[in-house]
Amino acid sequence: MKINGNEIRQGYILEYQGKLWRAVKAQQVQMGNWRSYWQVELKDIRAGTKLNERFGSSDVVERVRLDEKDYQFLFKEGDLYTFMDTENYEQIHFNQEVLGDATRYLVSNSKIKVEFYEGKALGVELPTTIDLRVVETEPGMPSATVSNVLKPAKLETGLVVQVPHFVQEGEVIRVDTTEGKYVERVRS
Repeated sequence: MKINGNEIRQGYILEYQGKLWRAVKAQQVQMGNWRSYWQVELKDIRAGTKLNERFGSSDVVERVRLDEKDYQFLFKEGDLYTFMDTENYEQIHFNQEVLGDATRYLVSNSKIKVEFYEGKALGVELPTTIDLRVVETEPGMPSATVSNVLKPAKLETGLVVQVPHFVQEGEVIRVDTTEGKYVERVRS
């Protein structure tokens, strides 16, 4: 489907310069009396390289729709991550280079959408938030009642996020996968 440059949004998959790109960031730039344009940060789906481009409203690009299928993340062995189709139990493998930052959010048995283009698995689409257990953090300070006081917490996947002081080791927290930030504590 062809779209104009001003219709590009974060998360769109585009075919541009003969490659498939994911729009990582897209924002409108307006400079005085000049025409506005969209500054878009693109990430090559296959190679992982990034590209910053400007698109005007008259520029036309091809928006690609990927097929998604539910998979379950099983385990990591060396550099390979194994996923299982929840319908037919077939397994596929991705290396860490293909998955990129998504590896920081993968926990065994979690449900993940795998993206396909023309029958070939390209990568995974994470949910917007994911629940992870805190495995290491400083003890909270009882006197810290200000909610904007943060401390680092290491999660079960190795990801380190800033959390409020009331969060303790062993607790489960919800993390925003787009920004890698603490959202809330999850009540078990």
